[in-house]
Amino acid sequence: MNKFGFIEEELYRRQRQSHLRQLQTVMPLEGVDVRIEGRKVVNFCSNDYLGLAKHPLLIKRAVEFAERYGAGATASRLICGTYDCFQAVEEKLATLKGTETALILNSGFQANVSILPALADRKTLILSDQLNHSSIIQGVLLSRCHVLQFRHNDLAHLEKLLKKNMDKGPCFNSTRARRMIVTESVFSMDGDQSDIGRLVELARAFDALLVVDEAHATGVLGPGGMGLCCGKGVDLTIGTFGKACGSFGAYAACSRKLRDYLVNCCAGFIYSTAMPPSVIGSIDAALDLIPGMGEERKELHAKADFLRLGLQNSGWRTGASNTQIVPVMVGGEMEALALSNHLKNKGVLASAIRPPTVPEGQSRIRLALSAAHTRGQLENLIQLFKEGHFHGDH
Repeated sequence: MNKFGFIEEELYRRQRQSHLRQLQTVMPLEGVDVRIEGRKVVNFCSNDYLGLAKHPLLIKRAVEFAERYGAGATASRLICGTYDCFQAVEEKLATLKGTETALILNSGFQANVSILPALADRKTLILSDQLNHSSIIQGVLLSRCHVLQFRHNDLAHLEKLLKKNMDKGPCFNSTRARRMIVTESVFSMDGDQSDIGRLVELARAFDALLVVDEAHATGVLGPGGMGLCCGKGVDLTIGTFGKACGSFGAYAACSRKLRDYLVNCCAGFIYSTAMPPSVIGSIDAALDLIPGMGEERKELHAKADFLRLGLQNSGWRTGASNTQIVPVMVGGEMEALALSNHLKNKGVLASAIRPPTVPEGQSRIRLALSAAHTRGQLENLIQLFKEGHFHGDH
């Protein structure tokens, strides 16, 4: 009997279906360039939307915090106390988000897979957008409660489901079931936005807890670039520092009561060693910079508009994207891989996104723009798509 048989079978299945993933070694260079196998290529995959990952202030403050507090936080924040730098950054973040308070967690994935189960019990009804990120889907599954998916960004369908489940009682009422709406403000694979105002209205009308993931909006959209949920009355906003903020980690922005609940009930926070102080330093610097980067955000969105129009004029579909994330819809897995390889051979890193990350038949090239991309790089990218021989079902 081969105890590793199931591993071999799964890897073979994925290879046969063009779903097999493999790590690719890259060396970051200046700006948006990276080196792959000795060749310099332009990176169109990174979520470093504002180019802050290499900003000197983030690097400087990371070093300062490491020198002041040490290389590691040594334990969870509930075991041996929370460093004052964590508290200061949480207060700064809450002010920028317009919430009573905030809580730093170790990663966006960890936040979603541990916060959602903490908010739900077996009687809870979760209404989840059909295209929510895998971390949300995993968190919902771990909640082990009743789940209904509403069609992507179809709030009429969401309202219909809420009306159909009127018998589900108010959130946090110990004698009746809770209801929770979970969605994203900017969807990571499609680059479109949800209607936060309408979601807040529905949550209030049906006494549901509204949880919104702002991972891809934080830094690039909303007041001061701090997301689409600012000042909108969302119950809980979850976001990350590893994308436009150029660092690492995640946050929950909410009321003091909800923060106290998470500190006591969120296993991902309670049982995890806190992030290294150097990371907190880089987050602190990013939060100082982002509110003043209005011109960079304006430039980023103008570049996204230029790229979308150029691709569409070349015959490619870009879905409902209206943000810095521009999906180029291909269709089949093999076609998407072939197009990605074609682009890499021409000096562009643009990964193929395949099932199960996206639905069957919707494989794509996901382009993620940075304020650091030049107009010339965008024009070259559009030209490469025009020349591509792998046009899928566009």
